[in-house]
Amino acid sequence: MIPIATDYTRAASLDEALAALRDGAKPIAGGQSLIPLMKLRLAAPEALVDLGGLDELRGIRREGDSFVIGAMTRHRDLAESDELRAGCHVIAEAASGVGSPAVRNRGTIGGSLAHADPHADLPAALLALDGSVTVRNASGSRTIAAADLVVDYLQTSLADDELIVDVRVPADAGRSAYAKFHRRAIDWSIVGAAAVLRGDRVQVAITGLGARPVRASGFEEVVNGGGSLEDAARRAGEGTSPLDDLDGSAEYKHHLAGVLARRAVQAARER
Repeated sequence: MIPIATDYTRAASLDEALAALRDGAKPIAGGQSLIPLMKLRLAAPEALVDLGGLDELRGIRREGDSFVIGAMTRHRDLAESDELRAGCHVIAEAASGVGSPAVRNRGTIGGSLAHADPHADLPAALLALDGSVTVRNASGSRTIAAADLVVDYLQTSLADDELIVDVRVPADAGRSAYAKFHRRAIDWSIVGAAAVLRGDRVQVAITGLGARPVRASGFEEVVNGGGSLEDAARRAGEGTSPLDDLDGSAEYKHHLAGVLARRAVQAARER
């Protein structure tokens, strides 16, 4: 299907992009989510502002005890970053499994977080890390914690005129890992788990159990209280109500959450 006609602008600067958002345009980064939705007529923005020329929103740098990742940094660059693999491995590992090479060469971390697909990998990784995003509009900027970013199915706490400009994660996140289950390498995760070990504390976030990624608080409670991973696995999906669908039953997804949370923690411990 062919998308409807829409006005298109390629922003030459961040200020130009923010002005376009203020006037009602919708941002397009790598286009790996928005373009398919437009082709299916599930999205029909009247105007688009292309962020592809904004090199100022690309790259990974260290500021104090954090990595600052530009929102237009592509998944491939995250996956191949030696800095991230050494200090924040879960981000690099999650990015390395996103879609196909073509998707990883075009898709961006800011686009993934702003799209907020309930099966996306990077929002869960950010949540497990207690990371945050910096967002801007024409009037100023603010910081949104990972726990407050995704609010519902394909919905975030960003205002219509706000843009994610960078992502901030700990530069020394300790040992971490990402585990996921999907039918084919290019598919969305049915369920995914991000694990971060900081000192003697375990932090785990799960994707695929509802409209947004969640912290596996029951799992964390057992492990951090000295319990076994096997006991913790039984509580990984606690408090969630996944749908019965073509990917499997709610019971099956709860089982996957436990298996993958355990695998992610084991992989992080061995790293």
